[in-house]
Amino acid sequence: TEWNRKAVEISGFTKQETVGQSLVTHFIHQVFRKSVQAVLDQALSSQEVGNFELMLYTKSSEQRDILLNATPRKGAENEVIGVVCVGQDITDLNMHRREAERIAEDLSQLIDTANAPIFGVNVQGCVQEWNRKAAELSGWTKEEI
Repeated sequence: TEWNRKAVEISGFTKQETVGQSLVTHFIHQVFRKSVQAVLDQALSSQEVGNFELMLYTKSSEQRDILLNATPRKGAENEVIGVVCVGQDITDLNMHRREAERIAEDLSQLIDTANAPIFGVNVQGCVQEWNRKAAELSGWTKEEI
């Protein structure tokens, strides 16, 4: 088992605590166990798997979002002897993305429910946005524009 300093930092588990433990059973959120096992099985069948998201449990029971790449680990005679997983903690990135999506949704809702007609036009002069008030005053729905 390989468990580098970054894995220790993210998970809180030392290498000694992980050696001999089932990755899937002990460190992966139950919702992701089947899919993570499938990724490991795929890598054990000599297929690389890239950009797979999973939820990892930390020692303090926090959940971290990990973007994982799994590659077959081969021995001297090119036989598969394991899997090398390289992961990136994307928990903060996902949190910021969800917040940006929430803000965009709030702004979209604000535009759509405003008491003034609001419309947007692209560089070709085509209408891209048409709120309810614009539809009410013009008689044309957003779909008709």
